[in-house]
Amino acid sequence: MSLSREQVQNIAELAKLDLTEQELDLYSQQLSAILDYADSLTALDTDDIAPTASVLPLVNAFREDVVEPSLPTPVALANAPLAEANQFSVHAVLDGDED
Repeated sequence: MSLSREQVQNIAELAKLDLTEQELDLYSQQLSAILDYADSLTALDTDDIAPTASVLPLVNAFREDVVEPSLPTPVALANAPLAEANQFSVHAVLDGDED
């Protein structure tokens, strides 16, 4: 499928791209080649191939939940800029104060 310069220009305008004349020629050729390749894929017989979302085998990447000791509070707060009552303290970001 061959795209004309006008079609490429229209696509460029939709994508808000400002293309030079040389880019219009180049992209017209490149996009046409891509569409030709995609069109050639329709010739493949895929009747016996089941639809799939991925060509990779599905593997469960989850692990079992295991209870482990957590980081001690003093260690977790050691590098915190602000801490109060054994908790991280942060400035409010929604009320507009510039503290």
